[in-house]
Parts: sequence; structure tokens; C-alpha cells
Amino acid sequence: MNQPHEWSPLSRFDLNLFRVFEVVYRERNLTRAAGLLHLSQSAVSHALARLRDQLGDPLFVRQGRGVAPTPLAERLAPGIHDALAGLHRSMNRCQTFDPRRDARTFQLNMPEQLEPLVLPAILAHLRQAAPRIEIRCNSLHWADLKAELGAGRIDLAIEIARPTDAALRRQHLLDDSLCVMAGPGFAGDLSAEEYLAADHVAVTSRRRGICIEDLALGHLGLTRQVRQRCQHYLSAALLVAQGGYLLTLTRGYAELINRGLGNRLLP
Repeated sequence: MNQPHEWSPLSRFDLNLFRVFEVVYRERNLTRAAGLLHLSQSAVSHALARLRDQLGDPLFVRQGRGVAPTPLAERLAPGIHDALAGLHRSMNRCQTFDPRRDARTFQLNMPEQLEPLVLPAILAHLRQAAPRIEIRCNSLHWADLKAELGAGRIDLAIEIARPTDAALRRQHLLDDSLCVMAGPGFAGDLSAEEYLAADHVAVTSRRRGICIEDLALGHLGLTRQVRQRCQHYLSAALLVAQGGYLLTLTRGYAELINRGLGNRLLP
């Protein structure tokens, strides 16, 4: 049975307005949003004004050099994103992928220690094979990643190996080993007992919780003494260079950030 009345609320809206809403919501800045949408800033402002009139809400208010969403915009954003992502997926199934012409933006997630090792090679390849494709890198916590992948807000994740949901397809990319970074004055080898008894600096973006190396130790029934926590590995490496702390990280990234610091890398 034809039921046109079910569509009447949507018939008032231009789909392009929701695309503008989504990008402004993500960027929190009209100038950046205009650049990503290939529109003028005045065109973005006009589109938002139309949507404000139709919804009866400001949607975004000025905050510093950008904008902040109103409570209504916060409630609308997940549904608008999911609807647009679903529409994109449906349309993509009808099209043949041509990397030379495709101009989409892909959301890529990877941790800090992998980005400088992997991203330059990816971008160098894309510059030749798919010059119009754009990559936006994110660094979400693993606990949030499954939902973001499922909702289509993240297209691809390059992550340190750990258990994944069966619904997520994965493929092995590269191997690396963990090493321990100690200060330049550290002498001799490092035994397991000395490692567990030492003071450690951990790198995490969360206020609480444990790192992947602590998970591995926990599976062995072991714990270490984490005395300091910071957000970035370079900060941690600089702290290690002052002496008194150990840092556990992947060897490839350790060699990269240790240039000029003189820290020791122990197996």
C-alpha cells in the first residue's frame, strides 16, 4: 500500500543540508567545513540558516574560534550520520570503483606508534594510484572502535593485534616486536625480575585503565609499577632520557623517536 504521508516530514528538507550539518558537527569550524565541502563559507552559513529555520533551533552556537552543537544538534547527529553513511554504502554498491577518479574521504584509525611507520607509505601509494582520495586519521580507543566501525564512522583500522569481533574482517599487515626503552645511563641487561621491579612510564589517552603491555602481563599473572602516565610516546621517551624510568613500546617506533635521545633499546 502506498503511504505518502510517512514521508511528509522529510519532504521539506534538502538532503544536502544534512551533509553540511554532518561536516560542521564533525569539524566544529565553518571555515574547515567549507573547505571539505568545496563550498564558500557563506554557502555553508546559508545552508545552516535554512536548516535552523526548518528545525526551529540554532543547531550551532559560537564557541571560541569555532562552533559548538546545541543539545538538539547532539541528538540529531548520530542518526544523520548513520543515515548518510547507509546511503553512501547503498550508492557505492551500484558503482564500479575507479581509484583514479574516486574523490571520497576515508576515515582511518591507528594508534600513535603505527601512524609514522605506516601512513607515509599509504599516502605515497595513494598519490600515484588514487590521487583524489583523502585520508583523515583518527586515534580512537580500542573500546570505542568496534562501534565506530560498525556505524561506518571509521572505514579502516590499523591496530596492534588483539581479539576482535567475528563480524569485523581483518587481515595481517606487518610484524613488530616490543622492546624496553631505558635511559642512556642504564648499564647491562634487563632481567624479567628487574623489569617488574622498576618504575615505568605508561602512554595512554585515558585517565584510567591499563595499557596493552599490562594486559599481556596480566595474562601471565604479573604486574609492573607504573609511576607516570602521559599521552604521547615522545614525551615518555624524553622522560626516560632523564633516567629512572622504563618505557615499553614497539621497536620500530622506538627507533624512530629515539633519534638524538641516546636511550637504550633492550629486547
